[in-house]
Amino acid sequence: VQLQASGGGLVQAGGSLRLSCAASGRTFSTYAMGWFRQAPGKEREFVAAISWSGHSTDYADSVKGRFTISRDNAKNTVYLQMNNLKPEDTAVYYCAASLGWGINVEYDYWGQGTQVTVSS
Repeated sequence: VQLQASGGGLVQAGGSLRLSCAASGRTFSTYAMGWFRQAPGKEREFVAAISWSGHSTDYADSVKGRFTISRDNAKNTVYLQMNNLKPEDTAVYYCAASLGWGINVEYDYWGQGTQVTVSS
């Protein structure tokens, strides 16, 4: 599976962005998908995940109520809608695919990052 993330940019605090991650291959619907982010000088952290069917989702506490993960298996794409953005959301955002589901699951494939910058 090859993953291509897009949709990042510069936005003011309180604004919104929608990230997309397009996947190649016919097996996209068998993978759980996740979004992660890494800010300068910090470790990569989990943001959100969605099960292969889309029926289950999980979010980091820091983004609950502001971010929404979704997927369209017909389009081989997963989305991250980010609302009420804060300067602390500034990071490079990565999408990833996993054959498993749950806490601490390993992700098998990673896309390149897309930069999100939130100005105060």
